[in-house]
Amino acid sequence: MAIAVTTMPSRCLSFQMIFTGCEADGTDQPNVHGGAMWARMPITALVGDTPLAEWPEPMPVHLAQPWDCMSHTHAVYRLDRAHPCPWIAKIGPDFYPAKYYFTVDYTESEIADDPAQHKQSHVLELLDAGPYTGNIVALPNNRVRVTHPAWFETGEGPPDFLPSQHIHYSKSDLDYTMDVNQIFDNLYAEKK
Repeated sequence: MAIAVTTMPSRCLSFQMIFTGCEADGTDQPNVHGGAMWARMPITALVGDTPLAEWPEPMPVHLAQPWDCMSHTHAVYRLDRAHPCPWIAKIGPDFYPAKYYFTVDYTESEIADDPAQHKQSHVLELLDAGPYTGNIVALPNNRVRVTHPAWFETGEGPPDFLPSQHIHYSKSDLDYTMDVNQIFDNLYAEKK
């Protein structure tokens, strides 16, 4: 059972694991693994919690996570609006259905804080992906697509826009920053 994630620059995501010992359930074998901890298990060692006829083929790291972690500092959150939706994951040249778990977002490094270089890692379980079915992957925005026919129409092909490579902040407009009346326009400003 994965209970935490670690991000180290220039490495793939790694996870803190607690072993449940379930392999001894229904047998006469002693439960020697239950409660044991393992730190920094690589993402390529994980499989989803979905019953499978056989173990999935291990994935090369560059397919499971095409961009290494960009910082030690990160946030983990779930995109609630996209969580229940089916996802499509691009693995190499192929597209597979996937189940979304959570997103890792990096900050506090030169690469992570650069709008032209920033990437998020959406952690997904591959579904109906041939020998890779069940593998856990961490893909950036440009290798996933969220689907939900009740909420929006899913497009095909690449979107016709480029990601913003600019830093946006309120004090960038000189007309605003040089006008004290605009800056201090609040509840206590006198009406004109």
